[in-house]
Amino acid sequence: MPVAPSSTRTATRRIRWPAFIQGSAGLHVGAGALTAVEPQLWPWTLGAVAANHAVLAFSGLWPRSQWMGSNWMRLPDVPAAQHAVALSFDDGPDPEVTPRVLDQLEAARVKATFFVIGTRVARHPALAREIVQRGHALENHSFRHVHTFSVSGPRAMRREIVEGQRIIADTTGFEPRCFRAPAGLRNPFLDPVLQQLNLQLVSWTRRGFDTRVSDPARVTKSLLTGLAGRDILLLHDGGAAGAREGRPVVLDALPRVLDGIAAHALTPVLLRDLL
Repeated sequence: MPVAPSSTRTATRRIRWPAFIQGSAGLHVGAGALTAVEPQLWPWTLGAVAANHAVLAFSGLWPRSQWMGSNWMRLPDVPAAQHAVALSFDDGPDPEVTPRVLDQLEAARVKATFFVIGTRVARHPALAREIVQRGHALENHSFRHVHTFSVSGPRAMRREIVEGQRIIADTTGFEPRCFRAPAGLRNPFLDPVLQQLNLQLVSWTRRGFDTRVSDPARVTKSLLTGLAGRDILLLHDGGAAGAREGRPVVLDALPRVLDGIAAHALTPVLLRDLL
């Protein structure tokens, strides 16, 4: 249902810290206490803390990690999702590419989820509204899509997400329920912010690498090899690589992907419908 533009984004919830983050905090406290009691053990405690930081960094650089909190890399394991897939597009809306993607989706009678950048919604509000009017969902991909998002503190992350929520809701009348981090990268501060804003983090099962690969056949193969129910597929309507004569590769890959989904007897669904 539409929400009033003033319905935001400041709701608070009790934070449930992931077990991995709780364990990391306990390790730091324990290392400090042990070093105070047994100073000669400092090389071992320092090594343990350093190793923990390395694992935290790896988890943040692994978009499909679930160690830092709830993260959908596949659809939930519920009956409605067993023969379904979610088709998602990042980094739009783009006035040159998005309308043609919408036409291809409409021709196949498929609905998709668009993770949009707030500043682009502000530049192309009519296009953002058209996406929703044509039955698709707009979700939050941050306000500016800054490359420093994954090394930001909680306040900076919250600003990026809240501003994305605000511009999407004010433009379309629908408030996002899902969030995808820029490049899928994050740190331990993200999950508490998403919990407070009642947003579900979503990554992907397989991606087409269509921002780097200009061959539609390779993009298609990346998305369809091993395709199964509950998969989340990632393409880009913003920043897609060029194929022949500069034509965005997504426009040639998408019809093949849609045919492959149909051939597997899978039904595309919106991510928000499974929340």
